[in-house]
Amino acid sequence: MGAAADIEGLMVRSQFMREAMTKSQTISDNMITILSSFDHRLSTLEAAMRPTQVRTHAFRTAHENIDSTLKAAEVVLTQFDVSRQMEAKINRGPQGDLTGFLAAVDQLQANVEFFSLNRSYKSSDGALNHARGLLQKGMTKIEDEFKALLVQHSKPVDPARVHEALPAALRASTATSPVAADGKRLTPPQSPGSEPTKANLPLQLPVLIAPRIVPQLHEMAQRMIGAAFHQQCLKAYRDVRSSTLEQSLRKLGVEKLSKEDVQKMQWEALEGKIGNWIQYMRAAVKLLFAGERKLCDQVFYHLDPIREKAFAEVTESSMMMLLSFGDAIARSKKSPERLFVLLDMYETMRDLLPEIEFVFSGEQAQPMREAAKNLAKKLAQTATETFNDFEEAVEKDATRTPVLDGTVHPLTSYVINYIKFLLDYQTTLKQLFGEKDNGDKATSKLAAATMRIMLVLQSNLDGKSKLYKDVALTNLFLMNNTHYMVKSVRRSDAKELLGDDWVQRHRRIVQQHAQGYQRAAWAKALSYLSGSSLASSGGSGGLGNSGDASGTGISRAVLKDRFKQFNTIFEELHIRQSQWTIADPELRDAVRLQVAEVLLPAYRSFLKRYSSILENGKNPQKYIKYSPEDLERLLGEFFEGKMRADQRR
Repeated sequence: MGAAADIEGLMVRSQFMREAMTKSQTISDNMITILSSFDHRLSTLEAAMRPTQVRTHAFRTAHENIDSTLKAAEVVLTQFDVSRQMEAKINRGPQGDLTGFLAAVDQLQANVEFFSLNRSYKSSDGALNHARGLLQKGMTKIEDEFKALLVQHSKPVDPARVHEALPAALRASTATSPVAADGKRLTPPQSPGSEPTKANLPLQLPVLIAPRIVPQLHEMAQRMIGAAFHQQCLKAYRDVRSSTLEQSLRKLGVEKLSKEDVQKMQWEALEGKIGNWIQYMRAAVKLLFAGERKLCDQVFYHLDPIREKAFAEVTESSMMMLLSFGDAIARSKKSPERLFVLLDMYETMRDLLPEIEFVFSGEQAQPMREAAKNLAKKLAQTATETFNDFEEAVEKDATRTPVLDGTVHPLTSYVINYIKFLLDYQTTLKQLFGEKDNGDKATSKLAAATMRIMLVLQSNLDGKSKLYKDVALTNLFLMNNTHYMVKSVRRSDAKELLGDDWVQRHRRIVQQHAQGYQRAAWAKALSYLSGSSLASSGGSGGLGNSGDASGTGISRAVLKDRFKQFNTIFEELHIRQSQWTIADPELRDAVRLQVAEVLLPAYRSFLKRYSSILENGKNPQKYIKYSPEDLERLLGEFFEGKMRADQRR
């Protein structure tokens, strides 16, 4: 029963759902019929409205075309009127109203561009030609004003201001300084780094053109370059600024010298000009060229490549004039005395190269950068060759005239002073030799080269010593020169370079020559103070000249002869060796003491033993002429370098 009831209920609900779906389909069909009717009516309405829409759109488009045509005509008419409006301003020129004149030029430039792009308008060619003519006239007036302002405000830089702007450490080189016409040094040489703080401060560049004028020049340059008048602009700027720069250098003292002029010049005069050149080079790069770079960057701001070209053309002549002098020196005849100025010049160029790279940046200035680099390389090469030639020059020095008083030979003092000067350039020389400044003497090429120079000097002196016939003077000469070398090395940086072993070895050589002098000079005199060979040869009976005066077997005649011979040789030594020279006071006293310590005890002993024999005879003072105190006093006159006329007889 229950299942049958459920089935019946389902059937009822199914029947209800079929009836509902049938009713819904009927409603849908009715709605479709209604909508189709609306669509038909709308299509009919749209077809009826379309002609009206087309006419409305045509009217709107025509109105827009008329409006745009009127606006275009207005623009064209305005452009046709620009030339007429600007003509009066262009004819008046920029005097008194540069800003208004430049604005007029800008309008003309725009006018030319407009008609160049719109050549189809009637009468546009005529308007274009008229505008171009006015623009040409305007550019000519700008060019004239540009040049006039440059000429009016470009003045040579006062040399005193340049001198004041450079730190003291940069005003002169280490070995040379500017020389006046009378040959006197104008300023004392400065040691490198004497004012490191001031030298490293940014320099105050000279004001080349009044700051209020520079923006005006920039505005005019901008118009000229924009209107393709860059050549005229560049020429005007180059002509005025290059001439002013050259005047500044001339007032500073720079001379335009050819290589032939340099080659003909005497070294004394040339050395002074080199010292001046070093100062001029520093002033030019650090102040004048840097000032020109700053001015050029301001006048031609954002106007490349004209900016770089303008700077290169302004500075080229002046820079090349300075570099050509340095090149002439680098290529001139090499000689030892030129090494120091070559090193000064090289150091100057080496130190300036980074600034030259910065100031002369850009492709247009490349020839000047390369010329500066090449000069530095050439100076380095010439300096290295000159240094190497110096060793050979010392070795081959063939001076045949001996130093008569046995003092320090000019070659010795020249070489030692040369080396002492060279050591002021240790860092630079090591750089030229390609070695690191690490203080290692074992691997130092500079130390090895200095050793060789000292060795060839010693060898040359040995050869010169053979010119003396007196062996004592030979030893004195070698002692003097070797002592001078040792003392000079000990008191200079050369000691660090050559080392203690070199000093000690040569001190022993000095002592050996001192001993050699003593033996050669005093051996014979001392032999007369010996007690040997004094036995009587005339018997013991009488008291004659050859008799025994004391019963000691001593021959009075032989004794007289001994005193006479000693007196004679001592006097000869006094006369001769008082003319000899030991320049160093300490060495002179040491040699005198060394002689006295041998001679005086021997003389006192001889007097004590034998003077009584002669004192009992006639004229003992004829033979015993000197007391020990007399000899000591006379020894104090040795090695003073006195002329014969000054000798005490």
